[in-house]
Amino acid sequence: MVAVCVALLSGLQAQDLPGQVSIILLGATGDLARKYLWQGLFHLYLEEVGKGHHFRFHGTALTSTEQGQEAIAKVLESLSCPGDMASGHCAELKAQFQQLSEYRRLKTPEDYLALSKDIEAQVEHEGLRETGRIFYLSVPPFAYVDIARNINSSCRPGPGAWLRVVLEKPFGHDLHSAQQLAAELGSFFREEEMYRVDHYLGKQVVAQILPFRDQNRAALDGLWNRHHVERVEIVMKETLDAEGRTSFYEEYGVIRDVLQNHLTEVLTLVAMELPVNTSSPEAVLQHKLQAFQALRGLQRHSAVLGQYQAYSGQVRRELQKPDNFHSLTPTFAGILVHIDNLRWEGVPFILMSGKALDERVSYVRILFKNQAFCVQSEKHWVAAQSRCLPRQIIFYIGHGELDSPAVLVSRNLFRPALPSASWKEVEGQPGLRLFGLPLSDYYAYSPVREQDAYSLLISHIFHCRKDSFVTTENLLASWVFWTPLLDSLAHEVPRFYPGGAENGQLLDFEFSGSHLSFSQLLPEQLVPGPDSAPLPSDFQVLTAKYRDSPLISAWPEELIARLAGDIEAAAVRAVRRFGEFHLALSGGSSPVALFQQLAAGHYSFPWRCVPLWDPESNFQGLQTHLLQHVRVPHYNVHPMPVHRRQRLCAEEDQGAQAYAEEISALVTNGSFDLVLLGMGTDGHTASLFPQSPAGLDGEQLVVLTTSPSSPHRRMSLSLPLINRARKVAVLVMGRMKREIAMLVSRVGHEPKKWPISGVLPDSGQLVWYMDYDAFLG
Repeated sequence: MVAVCVALLSGLQAQDLPGQVSIILLGATGDLARKYLWQGLFHLYLEEVGKGHHFRFHGTALTSTEQGQEAIAKVLESLSCPGDMASGHCAELKAQFQQLSEYRRLKTPEDYLALSKDIEAQVEHEGLRETGRIFYLSVPPFAYVDIARNINSSCRPGPGAWLRVVLEKPFGHDLHSAQQLAAELGSFFREEEMYRVDHYLGKQVVAQILPFRDQNRAALDGLWNRHHVERVEIVMKETLDAEGRTSFYEEYGVIRDVLQNHLTEVLTLVAMELPVNTSSPEAVLQHKLQAFQALRGLQRHSAVLGQYQAYSGQVRRELQKPDNFHSLTPTFAGILVHIDNLRWEGVPFILMSGKALDERVSYVRILFKNQAFCVQSEKHWVAAQSRCLPRQIIFYIGHGELDSPAVLVSRNLFRPALPSASWKEVEGQPGLRLFGLPLSDYYAYSPVREQDAYSLLISHIFHCRKDSFVTTENLLASWVFWTPLLDSLAHEVPRFYPGGAENGQLLDFEFSGSHLSFSQLLPEQLVPGPDSAPLPSDFQVLTAKYRDSPLISAWPEELIARLAGDIEAAAVRAVRRFGEFHLALSGGSSPVALFQQLAAGHYSFPWRCVPLWDPESNFQGLQTHLLQHVRVPHYNVHPMPVHRRQRLCAEEDQGAQAYAEEISALVTNGSFDLVLLGMGTDGHTASLFPQSPAGLDGEQLVVLTTSPSSPHRRMSLSLPLINRARKVAVLVMGRMKREIAMLVSRVGHEPKKWPISGVLPDSGQLVWYMDYDAFLG
């Protein structure tokens, strides 16, 4: 693709006739066009007019010709030149641009055909050849397909000329809608003809991230990884609210508006492996795709949501909603992202954006770990050089206290290399502090000439720089990542905040493993409304007693998070005290969510009778959902030896005795630190079933049992062995467990009828973990 672009551009000089590019701006009278796109087109003209290129600019819309011409004339009159251009020269070029720009109505297939014929006639009349056409669609996405159909059928350039079609976000609402839109557009255009704009990729500092990493490889190669990076923050804060845009915001919300596109694109630039040749668009796009594919799936607990208090009132006014309407649309979101590869394993990437916040600022902050310890007190530290000062790199995208784009590197890291023709050192500003340090503690660079994002992107479109745009493959990869989270948050009640400086610490959040939560706890709030039912987030974790033992009850995600945290805490205590942690895990479907939670965010772990490789094997579930995701040596994992001599659970193969001997050799006194159990609808636990002839008492540690359901032969820890544990956790989830939970709550110690009733650690602790469906129905 790159070779084709280069060949086409070089062909401008290779042929006798000079070439002309026609740029058709659809939605030419709209807000985006008036604010940015006409200025970007003028900037392109200023850059290229002296290089032998010829241009024609066609502003189009559904507005009548007279109204459109009047609107365009006002826009063209307001165009500005760079500050270092002489006013006379600016006026001359501006007049030329105005002469080359026209307005026309573009609505029907006949209008597109007429435009194509007029372009061809004008090119022929001026003795030129047509190089290509750029269609910039500054229109709502619902209009894309009809416009694409008309361009493809009636307005493509002739043989030898290229076509480029530029599309503005949003590119779908979720994975399904994005796939549908991509398929429809793909039926009219080739992939190399489409340029999906994410204007953040045109921000000067964002566009500098890859070149910065490339030019400073020697310094960064050893630092840009999990061993040295403590965390990465990608932030876009706004002081404006959604007034006037509530129709859009009600459909998309802050995650779709900002995080799924702008901040995710920035994340890939920071996290992707650096290509050998960063000037190769193909290599850059391929490495970005690999970064997408390494993103760990998001869970409900990966996000915190907020909504400024006046938002629902704005929606009611602007969209004529009833007085009792309350929106659940988030206007603030913090997201915790992890990347599952060797470079970034365990490093938190924090994405945050919100409206009605205390300041307007955007930045990427890479905070490095600090292993230094300075013996002398801080007053003796050498300013800007002490190893004990924070070490960070900040890509300051714009606004904020610095009020300009900049790249900042702590002086106790290294002096960065940036292209001197386009970047200059920032002059000191006494009293200005950024991210805990005075500006003088950074090597700070800003652009020699600030340029808006759309001017840069329009230039890249003209020069066929595809790496500054979103490909179909990368777009769909992004939606694959975000859609499950968006679905899980659809009915979540956001935290309300007053807006501006009054927010205080209300929106501060913190993370543990992969779990994100607000730092400041609030009384739960119910959203009023007709026949409104309490939502999961309206309840806090309930603690009580069950069978005279502690009971923890919550909605499933909170319950699993609590249990995972308790298991990790038990592991840490055991390892500190004894150097080992022995954990026995049950099978079944209930603990799968727990395994996934442990795999996703609990890094501090010292980590039924069918073959181990069978999909129904309990060990297979453990392997799939936990073991393959964590760093635990295989010799620390001891599955039950159910398959010996090519037979399953044959008593004469003595698998139970062998496993009992292994436990006796490895686990002191046979006392596990923690045993995780479930409870069946018939009261069974582990593979100990009602009326089981073995395993409910006696001296055996491991027994063979018979299940009423297939597979019938099972191997299980015995009840006496389970009761030796220091802690036993029983996880009970789902409405189908409600009846047995009620029954077991009333029975005494009757393990032959209900084996779960026999679980009572001799000198340990029993804790019940029940979700609300099982506990309350």
